[in-house]
This record gives sequence, C-alpha cells and structure tokens, in this order.
Amino acid sequence: MRRNTAHRRPLRDILAAGLIAIITATPALASDRPGAGVTVIPLKSSIAEETFQTILVMKALEDLGYTVEPIREVEYAAAFIAIANGDATVMADNWDPQQAGFFENAGGRDTLYREGVYAPNGLQGYLIDKKTADEHGITNLGQFKDPEIAALFDHTGDGKADLTGCNPGWACEQVIEHQIEVFGLRDTVAQNSGSYSAIIADTITRFKQGEPVLYYGWTPYWISGVLVPGEDVVWLNVPFSALPDDPNADTSQPDGSNYGFEVNNQRIVANRAWAENNPAAARLFAIMQISSNDISAQNLLMRDGEDSEADIKRHAEAWIATHQDTWTAWLEEARAAARP
Repeated sequence: MRRNTAHRRPLRDILAAGLIAIITATPALASDRPGAGVTVIPLKSSIAEETFQTILVMKALEDLGYTVEPIREVEYAAAFIAIANGDATVMADNWDPQQAGFFENAGGRDTLYREGVYAPNGLQGYLIDKKTADEHGITNLGQFKDPEIAALFDHTGDGKADLTGCNPGWACEQVIEHQIEVFGLRDTVAQNSGSYSAIIADTITRFKQGEPVLYYGWTPYWISGVLVPGEDVVWLNVPFSALPDDPNADTSQPDGSNYGFEVNNQRIVANRAWAENNPAAARLFAIMQISSNDISAQNLLMRDGEDSEADIKRHAEAWIATHQDTWTAWLEEARAAARP
C-alpha cells in the first residue's frame, strides 16, 4: 500500500525549524538569566544576625542566573580589602558612615561599588537598665565621671563601670575608646571588648538577675526585642558629638537627642570592576531594600533558637514569599539593566 507523504515535511526542514526556534529563544533566556556563567563570592562578618540580609542578596543573584558560592566569614576591615582586590565579590552589610574609614582605606569609589541603601536608619549608642536610670536620674554618659555612679555598674571590683562594648577591630570599638577618653571617663569606665554575642549574653543574664547593666547596642538587632528600649532599658545621651578623626562630626538626632553615633544605613558594597561588568547585579544592589523591623524580627527568631543555616534560609524564603511583588520588580529592573 502506498503511503500518503504529501503532508509530511522533510527531516531537514524539521531540524532547521527547530534550530531557528532555539536561536530565537536564546536571547529571551539570556535576558532572564544575565548572570549565567558568572561566579559570586559573598562575604559577611562574624555577626550571625547578618546572615539573613546576605542570603536575600544571594537568592536574588541566583534568580538572575549567577553561581553564588557559600558565604565566607571575615571581619569588616579585611572584607573591604578582599572585595577591592577582587578576591571576593560582595558584602551586604556595610555600615555607613561608621565604616567610612574601612571603605576609603580599601580604595573608596575607585575600587568599590556602592549605590542605594539596603537597610536604613540604624541607631547605635549606649544603654542602661531603666530601673537604675530612674532610681539615680541617669540620662547622660557624662554622669559616669561620678565614681559613685560608675560603681553601680562595676562587676569586676576595679572601681570602674563595666561597659559591654564591641569586638576588637570593629569601628564601634574605636569610637567607644575615643569617647571614653574625650568625655573624661578613663578613670571610671572600662570597655569590655570581645565576642559581642558572648559578652552581650552575659549582660542579659546580669539584667535578668536584677543587676545594673551598661552596654553598647544597635538596631536592627535582636537585643531590642529582649531588652526593649523604653521598657527594660533606656538610651543615654552623650555630652557632645565626638568621633575619631572627624572634628566636625555631628551625631545629634532631629529631636535633639545625641547617642554619640551617627544614624547608620546598611549598604551593599561590591567590587567596582565586577559590578561594571555585571549591570544586572549592580542595579540589583542599588535597589534592594528591607526594613530594620524585618531584620530585627528575623534576628529575634534566631535568638529564640531558629538559628541554623536551614532556619535562616527558610526565613529568607518566607520574606520573599511575603514580598513577592517587590521581589519580582527588583529582578525585572535588574534584568532590564543588562539588556542592550
């Protein structure tokens, strides 16, 4: 029986049509994944509570097609140098202006890319328990020049108030030491430097035991959910603005209060040459933004035990699902930046 082949297309025509379809589809696929074939090395400090912000950036980069390596931990000053030298790609938690010295020492805008604000309006300063503040009328760090006031916070028996401070090498450690000196507190206040997560845990234990506490703190961070400003603790004002290497510093707030530190923004910083070669990622870094409240809420989940890598990834995925329209808009704007 003779087969009817009139309606059949030759094999070469079918293959040619398929090839054309593939070629036609390729630009669309490429525009959806502008980072395909490009590797990203993300950095963060030893602060576990900065992992959430970092993972959000990593997930966005992955959605753009980038191959993102696991997070590498390195302290801030070294991180800026590594990124500037091209040994790493990006860090999601640059505290600006507090880390301005680290930024400039690594080459500034000549070697580093930084646009936009990732998490705005972070407060920093000194806090004490509200009970002691109310009983003794303590509102200003300058009052610690009084040995009797300082002795209330002496936990080591050396006659000085024990101030829970920062990790050695952090910018805040340098600011605290400078302010102890210029405020005339060297004889009555001593900064306890060390692993912040460990020393603040001791501070919280003392607070729960009813002892006076004096510590450096910041937002966003989980501590403000455990020691709540205005309820459990109060911010202290400082005698005047005083930052190292900046005689014209003004740390006062719009309401007239002065906590001794400028309001900081968390910003994403990347290697400039890499960012210029990857406009999709550069645009993403410039437009991503999350609230301090969202970061603090996630940090409190970690404080309550949800602190594994799997937990934090789940928190990030939940945030994305809750903000899906915003997430999609970020990705589309990033993709558009990579198109000719």
